[in-house]
Amino acid sequence: MKKVIIYTDGACSGNPGDGGWGAILVYGKHEKEISGFERETTNNRMELTAAIEALKLLKEPCEVELYSDSAYLVNAFEQNWVNNWKANGWKTKGKDEVKNIDLWKELDRFCGIHRIKWIKVKGHSDNEYNNRCDKLATDEIKKNRQVV
Repeated sequence: MKKVIIYTDGACSGNPGDGGWGAILVYGKHEKEISGFERETTNNRMELTAAIEALKLLKEPCEVELYSDSAYLVNAFEQNWVNNWKANGWKTKGKDEVKNIDLWKELDRFCGIHRIKWIKVKGHSDNEYNNRCDKLATDEIKKNRQVV
């Protein structure tokens, strides 16, 4: 099984507001940077979207190390929130529908294809790849900002 390392980050100008996401996939000596933009979104949606868009690029089942500075994303898998939500019909302990359910379901689907290890990194610190992902995400916002 191929091993791929993925770094992701999401950003939002206002929450909700214009959002950007960035990801870097590393396979052996190869690196691929991707990024995107959405209007009227949230920071959490951008964090999840970055992971989804990176995982979409994998053409076969892989062993994945996915690094994110989003505790929301990493804890949902590492602390079994996603499995609990699924068992409860995608409801929280308080019986509310899980926020960003569409994105969580997509991420859960990828967990059925790939062996993903979710790793929390400290944001805006000395992790070169995380900083590059942050720049990809924020550059998307700057590039797409509407002039008012």
